[in-house]
Amino acid sequence: MSRWIILLASMLAAAACVEMVRRALRWRLIGEKWVLAAPLVRRCTWPGFTTAVAVTAHTLYQPGMAEGQVDDAIDRILSLAMIGCVTWLVIQAAYAVTDVVLDRLVVVQGERNRRARRIRTQITLVRRVATAVVIVLAMGAMLFTFPQVRALGAGLLASAGIAGVVVGVAAQSTLGNLLAGLQLAFSDALRLDDVVVVEEEWGRIEELTLTYVVLRLWDERRLVLPVSYFTTNPFENWTRHGSRVIGAVFLRLDWSVPVEELRAELYRALREHPLWDQKDWVLQVTDTLPGGLLELRALMSAADSPSAWDLKCDIREHMVKFVRDKYPESLPRLRVMEERAPLSGFGVAEHRSGAAQR
Repeated sequence: MSRWIILLASMLAAAACVEMVRRALRWRLIGEKWVLAAPLVRRCTWPGFTTAVAVTAHTLYQPGMAEGQVDDAIDRILSLAMIGCVTWLVIQAAYAVTDVVLDRLVVVQGERNRRARRIRTQITLVRRVATAVVIVLAMGAMLFTFPQVRALGAGLLASAGIAGVVVGVAAQSTLGNLLAGLQLAFSDALRLDDVVVVEEEWGRIEELTLTYVVLRLWDERRLVLPVSYFTTNPFENWTRHGSRVIGAVFLRLDWSVPVEELRAELYRALREHPLWDQKDWVLQVTDTLPGGLLELRALMSAADSPSAWDLKCDIREHMVKFVRDKYPESLPRLRVMEERAPLSGFGVAEHRSGAAQR
């Protein structure tokens, strides 16, 4: 009985030590100066408690403290619990460390934003791969705690080649998505927050995993696609080399429109608009259309695609109002050719004299 009391007291002491460490990390003098303190407390509190208790119990438990098969069962349960808790703690600690890097990359703006998004994508995928590898190794360690599985170890290793071929054929699609996810992350073809056009849908990359990609569309819908889609199908990436976007506004007006006045008004409106990045703009007559209309194209640049969209809408509305108020005669008109039947006799003479008077 005394050994059980010592075991329980040791487990409580281990939990108390973890609580002391947690309180120390939350202490103002440490938590405010060490950036890793808050993520460790947030992610590793419960894994730390369970790991400390499981490791203490497995270390201090001695054979013979229980009777017969119960003793073996307790020892195996403690071994499995220790492996599982240590695995949980290692994964959460790795996530806490990477959270510090990811949080710093989120606030990066400007020209460095593209590189920051690439690093975020790679770190996210790498830690998921590392998590999967750690879990597989932990499951293998758990299985090898059973004597029956340990005895079959040599046979399993001998048949690993055949099993690998069978698993590869059965999981060809899954493995293809895994490889495609790694290819996208490290080839820099796709990153988190990239603006893409897929299946004629415009949106941002919200989530990028090893098996699927979540695209947040402009109307807040979510389009979920397998990763292999982006390696086998063409798609538009508007932020491949930068987030800056050039938008276009088309106006179709009458030939009498004063282009120079519209060009000056466009520049004045852009200078006063907060979404224009003060770089590119132009107004050009790009085409002549049937019915006596001209096609005018106004180009303007913005820092990113959402800003470019809002800028285009505002400028289009402003230019339409400007033409309507200042040059209403230049609004689009529909010209119709009217064919008259030929007149004869007195009617012809009367028609000609009337035309001469006009």
